[in-house]
Amino acid sequence: MADQAGDVVRGAVTNLPLPRYVSLKTDDANARRGPSLAYRIDWLFRRRNMPLRITAEFSNWRRVEDSEGQGGWVNYSLLSGVRTVVVVADRTPLRSQPDTAASTVAEAEQGVVGRLGECQREWCSITASGERGWVQKSELWGVDAEELRD
Repeated sequence: MADQAGDVVRGAVTNLPLPRYVSLKTDDANARRGPSLAYRIDWLFRRRNMPLRITAEFSNWRRVEDSEGQGGWVNYSLLSGVRTVVVVADRTPLRSQPDTAASTVAEAEQGVVGRLGECQREWCSITASGERGWVQKSELWGVDAEELRD
């Protein structure tokens, strides 16, 4: 993401771009009101590999949100750089090629989490529940519309 001058906004701790996507490394993670154990727990994430968007950094803490905008401050040790996405629409086709005319290899239910692979302008390759296929970016949360990946 860029600021008004067009420069990429970077985290004060890691110097990595903000916002950016990560995934949850554990089955449970407390999201706190502020960046320390002294703050109240506002939210509990309970799904390993769930994609999260980091929006701020402070010391060993990252402010994150999920696809529904829920979140808070999570210790960085609970997060992974492995990229995952969540399917946002029910019965989303996974296609054999990045083309709406390509054959459907599987269908994903809303809420399915998949590992993110290559991304082209409008399509991303994902692996979910043992199936691999191409999904239109508009059907995924956890990847930016302009993002390209090899």
